Amino acid sequence: MKIFNIKSFVTVVFASLIFVSVAQAHNHKDKKDIVDVAASNPDFSTLVAAVKAAGLVDALKGDGPLTVFAPNNAAFAKLPAGTVEDLLKPENKDTLIAVLTYHVVAGKVMAADVVKVSSATTLQGQDVAVKTMDGKVMIDNAQVIATDIKASNGVIHVIDSVILPKS
Repeated sequence: MKIFNIKSFVTVVFASLIFVSVAQAHNHKDKKDIVDVAASNPDFSTLVAAVKAAGLVDALKGDGPLTVFAPNNAAFAKLPAGTVEDLLKPENKDTLIAVLTYHVVAGKVMAADVVKVSSATTLQGQDVAVKTMDGKVMIDNAQVIATDIKASNGVIHVIDSVILPKS
């Protein structure tokens, strides 16, 4: 009888260790903040470079929660030639900050919530228009192409165009 109890005990301990390892791995994934999530995806390399050039890394690593409408590299490539390079210059930092903060909304707005609003105030201070048409969600003139990418301090929705604040 003792052998059976020892085997049972070893089985329970082993199963518990596996559960704890899986739970820690899952929780570690949830520890990635918005910047970490974006930096781990090569489709956001231009956005990450812009965030660094603007000095916004710490702000986007903060507690949040924040919602980021994140243009992917293809979205940045749609801009006129030389635009990204110009924005990344130190003398254009204020403009870059305005453009990037126009892509961020305070609070964690999941895809199911986005379709319930017609506008949202960005951290830049202006509102973005939110429209749903033909099953597509539009943020200003950009289509949301991927939703609900979770981070420890908010959520990312991928958009297919860079949106610009009104002059």
